[in-house]
Amino acid sequence: MAKQQTKRPQASEERDDGMREKMVAINRVTKVVKGGRILGFAALTVVGDGDGGIGMGKGKSREVPVAVQKAMDEARRKLAKVSLKNGTLQHTV
Repeated sequence: MAKQQTKRPQASEERDDGMREKMVAINRVTKVVKGGRILGFAALTVVGDGDGGIGMGKGKSREVPVAVQKAMDEARRKLAKVSLKNGTLQHTV
């Protein structure tokens, strides 16, 4: 029988400063050198305050937690304000 795929709840975390953090993707990268392969990881994250402030960050490291932390720090540094209409993004249909 085929496995039934269930949709996992999106993992987002809210910090004490009111910012919500979300990890979008983690990518494993490999660099081939004379002595073999060097593994690394790249992480893409998004943070937001729920009131139109959003930021996206990318971090790279040899270990996953360090890459995620670098990405979160960059996302917090690169916060931008997006105009909202009735609490959502404005878009014409």
